[in-house]
Amino acid sequence: MSDTEIDVTDAELTESLAAVTDAEPLVQALTNEVTMNDVANLILHWGALPVMADSPGDAGEMARAASAVLVNTGQVPDGKIEAMHEAVETATEREVPVVLDPVGVGSTPTREAVAEDLLSTTEFSIIKGNYGEISSLAGVDSQVRGVESVGDYEEIERAARSLADSTGAIVVASGVEDIVADADSAYRIAAGHELLGEVVGTGCMLGATLAAFSGAVEDEHAAALHGTLAFGIAGERAAELAYRGPESYRTNFHDAVYGFSAESTDRDADESLEVDLEDRIERVV
Repeated sequence: MSDTEIDVTDAELTESLAAVTDAEPLVQALTNEVTMNDVANLILHWGALPVMADSPGDAGEMARAASAVLVNTGQVPDGKIEAMHEAVETATEREVPVVLDPVGVGSTPTREAVAEDLLSTTEFSIIKGNYGEISSLAGVDSQVRGVESVGDYEEIERAARSLADSTGAIVVASGVEDIVADADSAYRIAAGHELLGEVVGTGCMLGATLAAFSGAVEDEHAAALHGTLAFGIAGERAAELAYRGPESYRTNFHDAVYGFSAESTDRDADESLEVDLEDRIERVV
């Protein structure tokens, strides 16, 4: 990946959103049972098609038809690990983008071993994790309690770039502000709402979003930037609707994603959503 400056415009964001709804990519998600329903629905609300084939045999077979594959390590029983390897092997053979969401890496040796084994056999298009998970994979000191990132990460841009350099993937580190990095650059994205952190599974849903975008947007860096940005803006739009707490906000978020996607399909090819992106994206490296 070159270090060319990327200037994300609302027209480019609209184009990527429309690409997802136009292509209707089949996204195979091998995710955990805690968030499976939200992941499936969010993929659908972006305009893609979800399929949750995660058992040995079926996983590899389904990957033959998938436009993108999402691997989420939120739960790692032996059968699911086998299915993950089948799916990513088939996807790699077909040159289909694969997104890794290393949930909980840094909290237990088992999860670290699963993620490292996947990284040793697969060239992932995008790796998405919270600050702690990304830092752990990059070999930097981190604190992950369960599946949550705790502690301070003043060098998160450096960690994300290091992981991108060693894996060849675009790395998305999610936090109060999100980092999207390749080996040569890092962008800080200011978008989202604090209530996203009060709903279990929003990290998994961001991984699902990146898989949906990567299945339709050819440029991996653009898919990661636009997907992360759209996710955050949808989180803000959800807060503009009436809610009483995290659960009603969660419903609003799904509705906001669906509405965001629908807006893009209602535009002519030369129109944009007129989203205010000023001060949203900053190149920090």
